[in-house]
Amino acid sequence: MNTHEIDYEIFGEEMQYVEIELDPQETVIAEPGSFMMMHQDIVMKTIFGDGSGEEQSFWGKMVSAGKRALTGESIFMTAYTHQGAGKQTVSFAAPYPGKIIPLDLSELGGKVICQKDAFLCAAQGTAVGIEFSRKLGRGFFGGEGFIMQKVEGDGMAFLHAGGHVLERTLEVGERLRVDTGCLVGHVGTVNYDIEMVKGVKNKMFGGEGFFYASLTGPGKVWIQTLPFARLANRVVQNARHLFGSGKGEGSVLGGLGNLLDGDGF
Repeated sequence: MNTHEIDYEIFGEEMQYVEIELDPQETVIAEPGSFMMMHQDIVMKTIFGDGSGEEQSFWGKMVSAGKRALTGESIFMTAYTHQGAGKQTVSFAAPYPGKIIPLDLSELGGKVICQKDAFLCAAQGTAVGIEFSRKLGRGFFGGEGFIMQKVEGDGMAFLHAGGHVLERTLEVGERLRVDTGCLVGHVGTVNYDIEMVKGVKNKMFGGEGFFYASLTGPGKVWIQTLPFARLANRVVQNARHLFGSGKGEGSVLGGLGNLLDGDGF
């Protein structure tokens, strides 16, 4: 195994965190801003690159950082190394309500492709890069654009997604249609494409957009019930009603009351 072998435990329900147990000189890498707490002998170091721990030239590190920038992530990652004796722990928290997904990459073909903001942390030796879409339709209408994250290695990695997360194993040739925002990730053997919603009324008034994500097996896929964009949109909509009208949610008449009061909708 090239990746550091780590133990872990996930705590919580809606707002989870993962506790990573490290032996001396073991390291875990994480996205900046995900850190929660750690024991005294664990040392944090900001690294420039893909987190794989492999020796790279300055140009190689620049290329790795540039790839991360294309996904909208920071060009830096953080590495936490246990430099004491015995076993000690470091913990990373989910950024919003949802579930942390543990992935043993050695059992998943060594590669998982996921949405751009899904990666949380992983054992050192895991490479976090980008996956380009080779299909124009998927790039324009797939919800994630032309670029997704790619997590490669043979150890443990952890993703995060909103709401509840469904893990499903597709058989050879089995196809699943998914809302483009609900797709968290899939293994490398799954074919990901987009499919247009049929029917003019469905497109215009169905409220689900014009396209599905089409996933064809074999392999595992992960689907979330609450994409962050959907959550943020609901928060913004309710904030407009709440602060725009000056009334709380308990108003009996709601928008009609606003109209009668002269506030409009």
